[in-house]
Amino acid sequence: MGCLLAGCVRPAEGRAQKDLEVGRAEAGGLTVTVEEGLAAVRGLESGALTLWGNAPAFHVRTVAAAGAPEWWTLRVRNAMPDAELVAVEDGAGEPLAFEVGPSLVPTEKVWRVRLRPGAGARLTVAPPGWDEARPFRFAALADVQEALPKVGDIYARMNEDPSLRFIFFAGDLTERGTQEQLEEFQERLTASRIPLYATLGNHETYSGGDTAYHALVGRGSHHFGFQGVRFTMVDSADGTVDPRVEEQFDTWLEEARGAVHVVGMHIAPLEPVGVRNGSFSSRNEAAGLVGKMARAGVDLTLYGHVHSYYAFSNAGIPAFISGGGGAIPERFDGVGRHYLAVEVDPSAGVRDVALVRVD
Repeated sequence: MGCLLAGCVRPAEGRAQKDLEVGRAEAGGLTVTVEEGLAAVRGLESGALTLWGNAPAFHVRTVAAAGAPEWWTLRVRNAMPDAELVAVEDGAGEPLAFEVGPSLVPTEKVWRVRLRPGAGARLTVAPPGWDEARPFRFAALADVQEALPKVGDIYARMNEDPSLRFIFFAGDLTERGTQEQLEEFQERLTASRIPLYATLGNHETYSGGDTAYHALVGRGSHHFGFQGVRFTMVDSADGTVDPRVEEQFDTWLEEARGAVHVVGMHIAPLEPVGVRNGSFSSRNEAAGLVGKMARAGVDLTLYGHVHSYYAFSNAGIPAFISGGGGAIPERFDGVGRHYLAVEVDPSAGVRDVALVRVD
C-alpha cells in the first residue's frame, strides 16, 4: 500500500526503480536491452520492434531465439530526422543486412533488419557525426500542461529555425499525466521537425501518471552525449532527488567532468523568487546538490515549474527557469509563451541562451 506524500521518506523511490526497467523487453523470440535506458520499448512482437527515443543517439542490444523470425521491422519514433542505423552482429562484428522503410513524419525512422536466429546484435540509431565534437543549437522548453491543444504554435516557431537539433524538455508535458494525455502530447509532437527529450514534472505524477510516463516516454533521469556535449536530466518532480538517482547523478557528473555539461530538471533546487513553492522542499538538500554541480564543472542548468522566465545563477552556474510552454502564466510579468534557443560549443562552452517569444 502506498503512503501519503507527507509521510513518504522517499516519494520518488518508485520512479527511480522504474527507470531501471525502461528499455528492457522480451517477446516474440527477441530479448531487447536499450543501453542506459535511452529509449522506451513501445511494442515488441514476432518480427516487429517499436521504440520511443529519448536521446539523439542510443544503442540497442538484441538476442534472437533459435526459432525467431530472421527479418525484423525496427520502428523508432521521436528519432533525429537524419538518424541512421548501424547494425553489427556480436562476436564476428559483421555488419547486418537491413533495408530502409517508409516513414510518414521526419522524426520516425523505419528499417527492416536481418537478425540471425540464435545470435546477438548491437543496433545503433544515431545521426552522422553524433560523436564528433562540433557546435550546435538546441531548444529548451517546459510546462505545456493544459495548453496541449495549442502547443503546435511553439513547434511551428521552432521549425522556422533549421539550426535547432532537438528539444530539451524540463517536465510537465501534460495537465494530469494520464496515458491519454501523454499519447496526445506525442501525437502533437509529430508537428515538430525535431525530436523532444524529456524528464517528467510534478503533473506527470498525478493520477498514477508516472507509470504511463515510463511506458510511453522513458526514464525520468537519464544522461546522454551529442557532438561533444553532455546532457543530464534529473527527476526532481517531488521537490527532491531520490538517493538512488543522486548516486547515478554522481556517476554522470564524473563522466562529464572536463566536458561541456548541461543539466535539466523540473523543479529547481533553488529559485530566485521564492514565492511560488518553486524550489526544493529542503534547502540543505538543494544547497548540497547545487554545490555538487558547481564542483563538477556543470556549465548550464535549465529548469521549469515556474511559469515564467528567469535568468540567474546557482553557485556560479548560469541558470534559467523557462516555463513558457503554455501553462497558466505568472501574472503581470508579460513574458507569455516562449522557449530558449541555446548554442553550445564543446570547445568553448555555452555561447548563447536566447529567449524566443511565441505569443
